[in-house]
Amino acid sequence: MRNLKLTIAYDGTNYLGWQRQRVGPTIQGILEETIARLVGHKVKLRAAGRTDAGVHALGQVANFLTTSKISLPDLHRALNALLPKDIAIVKIEEVPIKFNAQYDARYKTYFYQIYNHPIRNPIWRLYSWWVPQKLDLEAMKTCLPLFVGQKDFASFRKVGSDIKTTVRTVFRAELKRAVGIAGMIRFEISARGFLRYMVRNIVGALVEVGLGRLSPEELAEIFEAKDRSLAPPPAPPQGLFLKEVVYEKRRPSREGKTSNQGSPT
Repeated sequence: MRNLKLTIAYDGTNYLGWQRQRVGPTIQGILEETIARLVGHKVKLRAAGRTDAGVHALGQVANFLTTSKISLPDLHRALNALLPKDIAIVKIEEVPIKFNAQYDARYKTYFYQIYNHPIRNPIWRLYSWWVPQKLDLEAMKTCLPLFVGQKDFASFRKVGSDIKTTVRTVFRAELKRAVGIAGMIRFEISARGFLRYMVRNIVGALVEVGLGRLSPEELAEIFEAKDRSLAPPPAPPQGLFLKEVVYEKRRPSREGKTSNQGSPT
């Protein structure tokens, strides 16, 4: 038995999210079906995180168990040849049998793109949130310390979610203008784990501050209230990207194999 770890990039525009569903295309469903064709048996992917419909990834990570002896370079080339053009395998590694892409992750980093320009850009419409009104970036930045540390993010979770705890640990939150793209603002956040819609809800609130419709003090009050109904609506999904998942450095597996062939990076 082998445990293979995939680093995956995808454009989530045409998918109902990561998780397999009974009806409709999903990233997990497409990948599992394609992998099964190559290894000769059904597989179950364990992902670091479940992105929602319309959300993209540059560094999603998933692993699966297989009895196949196919070489990693051959599997890598074959997967990228068979997968649709909006999904790519960046890297394949053989990892210890107990490795779990979800539970072994140290932290994940997401970024969200806001296209702040009076004229919409057709190229960026699927990969950013167009906000034509001028945003006060400095006012938005003053709110960032609010989100860093071990905090209760109840006001920024998905409505109706029934998770056991809304406490999460955020290591870093940054907001800056993207280099080389006029009008593009990027919010980047790293945490051990995220609530569903958490990043989009934070961005939605920050934009309200940037528009002057919500003060930093009022946002702090919403945070402390731990009440989702008091917070602004979430930002739309198309601006969100799973950038990377970071793991503890491990000793190589028995064979210590890796394939970067065919990587888009």
